[in-house]
Amino acid sequence: MRFYDTVPPHDLTYSDVFLVPSRSAVSSRLDVSLAPNDGTTASIPVVSANMNSVTGPRLAATLARRGGLGVLPQDMRGQTMDAAIRWVKSQPIAFDAAVELAPHDTVATALSLLLPVAGNGLVIHDQHGKFLGAIPAERLAHALPGAPLGDLLGQRLTAIDVDELDGPRAAFDLMVEAGATFATVMHQGKVVGTLSRTGALRSTLYTPSLDGRGRLSVAAAVGINGDVAAKASALAESGVDVIVLDTAHGHQEGMVRAIAAVASLDLGLPIVAGNVVTAEAVRDLVGVGATIIKVGVGPGAMCTTRMMTAVGRPQFSAVLETAAEATSLGAHVWADGGVRYPRDVALALAAGAASVMIGSWFAGTIEAPGELAVDENGRAYKESWGMASTKAVRERFGRLDAYELARKTLFAEGISSSKIYLDPLRPSVEDLIDMITSGLRSALSYAGATSLAGFHDRALVGIQSAAGYEEGKALPVSW
Repeated sequence: MRFYDTVPPHDLTYSDVFLVPSRSAVSSRLDVSLAPNDGTTASIPVVSANMNSVTGPRLAATLARRGGLGVLPQDMRGQTMDAAIRWVKSQPIAFDAAVELAPHDTVATALSLLLPVAGNGLVIHDQHGKFLGAIPAERLAHALPGAPLGDLLGQRLTAIDVDELDGPRAAFDLMVEAGATFATVMHQGKVVGTLSRTGALRSTLYTPSLDGRGRLSVAAAVGINGDVAAKASALAESGVDVIVLDTAHGHQEGMVRAIAAVASLDLGLPIVAGNVVTAEAVRDLVGVGATIIKVGVGPGAMCTTRMMTAVGRPQFSAVLETAAEATSLGAHVWADGGVRYPRDVALALAAGAASVMIGSWFAGTIEAPGELAVDENGRAYKESWGMASTKAVRERFGRLDAYELARKTLFAEGISSSKIYLDPLRPSVEDLIDMITSGLRSALSYAGATSLAGFHDRALVGIQSAAGYEEGKALPVSW
């Protein structure tokens, strides 16, 4: 990457910069590869943040199915984490995990899990596991909240047998022929997943992130306190594919010791460590065994660190400096935080990041943890909170006695509760992935690059005023 006819006099955020088009021989957006090549199995440079309100098993599996990587948060208890990893590993690859409920469950329960829009649906089993039928999600829009789901059964829906499928294109054609937007996927009389017409189309475009045994990949985070080596070993035993050592201030002795302890286990897994914002920190963490460095202090939507402590750094400059250092050491960088639009993802990658970690943006999706709620205006939302907030601290240290918990809570930072509204046009994390990767593919083609490595080399970046940034936004109304 190089700057266009300028030398920045100060650190820069994503809003401060833009990409300048270059001469290009790329004829199609689909001719470019978005693989990060950072030692993970990801085929797109998108990672979900290890936040309780962002990444759970459902989002991690969905993201991996489209080539990204979900990072389960460190606050999950041992058995819960093990179950979450194993659940992701057990999920289908060519189709979606079924949302399963019982006939006595209500419409209100179903609406806490998915929106009443075409392409989604529910699978109903009785208490013995017998398949009773499926309900398209749009039927929920006109049913009473207290109505049992069993009362909505009766309409026969399209069912696809796995043995009759010859790839995702065949599944798409079959659904078009049947006029179906949602179908159950069966194998030997049992439901093994569901499929939408759009889901079948996506399977023709994305390469899933899979482990060596052909299962969906997943990452998990651990803190740097306690027996870190034992925690990392337990994660590896559960089948995790990437270990993320995570703390707010990654450039500290505790992190150095934690990385060294995990590296000494020789688990054969990528070790991610952070968060940091300087080249010196990258040298120190890579020097003891980290292979990927997580970069970002303070840019997150739920983070109050900069306003509380004045600590942090504008994210574009932080990524630019740390990525250059990591590359010289044979390591990689994940840009964590500050992403509001697809343009920000492109700029982080232009600055040298291998992947971009997304938090609050993904918190407002159907697949994110937590129940869907509706405000007084009928808008769907989910709750989100910062990982250093009072809410997160209480969840993380809930087993402490009242005095110790009160001490930790007293100094909490971050937002404890925020409504993250779902985009009615893009309610799924898959919808956001479509938008992000579409923007990225175009960005690479504008730069004349066919890979992220080529994008790093060819990206031409300019500096703009606040007015320049505003000029680039679409107008929601006419003049």
